[in-house]
This record gives sequence, C-alpha cells and structure tokens, in this order.
Amino acid sequence: MSRFERKFSRLAAEGRKALIPFVTAGDPSLEATVPVMHALVEAGADCIELGVAFSDPMADGPVIQRSSERALARGAGTDYVFDCVRRFRERDGDTPVVLMGYLNPVEIRGAARFASEAVAAGVDGVLLVDLPPEEAEDFQQPFDAAGLALVMLASPTTTAERAAMLCAHAQGYLYYVSYAGVTGADRLDTGAAGRRLQELRAGAKVPVVAGFGIKDAASAKAMAVDADGVVVGSALVSVLAEAGDADDAAKRARAFLAPLRQAIDG
Repeated sequence: MSRFERKFSRLAAEGRKALIPFVTAGDPSLEATVPVMHALVEAGADCIELGVAFSDPMADGPVIQRSSERALARGAGTDYVFDCVRRFRERDGDTPVVLMGYLNPVEIRGAARFASEAVAAGVDGVLLVDLPPEEAEDFQQPFDAAGLALVMLASPTTTAERAAMLCAHAQGYLYYVSYAGVTGADRLDTGAAGRRLQELRAGAKVPVVAGFGIKDAASAKAMAVDADGVVVGSALVSVLAEAGDADDAAKRARAFLAPLRQAIDG
C-alpha cells in the first residue's frame, strides 16, 4: 500500500479531509525547506506539495513566480529538491510528498532516471502542469515502473469525456483546479466548484482535492465540504517570503496552517 493509500484511508476512516500545503523548494532559503516541511506536518498537513522552481512557471501567479525566481537564484535545482526530500524522510516516513512543477526538468534528466531518483529520495508523486494526459504515455511507463504516481489535473473547462479519462487513470489523487487562471487569483466560486467536485468524486478511483484560490481558514473549510482535501499555496508562500531565518520560516508555517487544520476539522 502506498503512502497515498495509507494516508487517505486513514482520513476516510476518521471522517476527515486532507490538508495539502504547497511550498517552493528553496524559498525563503535553502536552509528553510526541510524545517518548513516538518513544521507543516506538525501543524496538520497530510501531504506536502513541494514546488520545483522553474524559469517559466506559466500556470503560476506572481507570488509563486517570484518564489521560483528566488529559489533558482539560490541554486535550488532538481538535485537540491531530491536532497530535501531525502532529509525530510530521515524523520518522516509517512507523509506523502508530491513534486509540483513543469516538464522541462524531467526531460533534461530523462523520465526513467528522474523517476528512479525521485523514488529513491522518497518522493511519492509528481504533478506536471504542462503535461497533458493525452501526451503522457512516454512518461507514464517509466514512472509506473519506478512506482512514482503521476498526479493529474482537472479544471472547470475539462470536458465530460476528458474528465472520465482523468478519473480512470488518476494516481495518488486528482487535483481539481477550482477556477480557470493562474495560482493566487481571488476568484473562488465555492458553489460552482462544489458541484464539479461532486461529479469528479463520483467517477474517480482516487481522492479528489481542490486547489487554487484557497487562502485562509474560511475558504479551506468551504472547499473541503465537497472535496477529499484542499491545497493551499500562494497564501502560504507569501507568508514564508517574509521570514528571516529557517526557524522563523518554520514558525510562520505552523502559525499559518494550524487555523486551516482546525477549520477543516471543525
């Protein structure tokens, strides 16, 4: 049983929803990433999405774009990301870790090498924003061979036919983008998103989580009603950007996430 299956089975048995924070590896500093990951788990994170910095993050808004720029300037490449996960696993063998980013770093390494090194480091899945499922076959096979889940995206503009395909092939969890646009925008419509989430959950063989537009306890609680979990990214990244040292970053991460955990469980 994978970490995803263990985690979501436990949550379902407890009648709880997953809380999944996103942070950019290497921001606010190279030293802060692993302490922040641990702090997020201590504050109630069930899974962590670790952003792999990329020079042209087309699906991301300005907050995450700037965090990627800062991380790249510090040298936060793929080797660094794998090392962060490896060090995180020294204390945490249970929390699923998903690398979220873009296809280019995978192509540079080669899909088979990337997958084997990711799994060896302790990565559970990858979410590649610019890899449509129709073009994923060349990556799916080596990922499957290594045991690396390919997490897929659905959105408000996803057709019924494509949604059925996503539901049938999704691994780890299915990520529902709650509005058409980039990360960090303020346009969340929980009513429309809730209806679509219900449809996806009815057909998906894996849990369905919602992201984009979730920025505080109230929006997290509202979106968790119809989802198996919620993802919070830009708001957390913005808070961490103001941190001083690694200890301060970890403290800020706990303070930000704990109210969301309480609201979802409440």
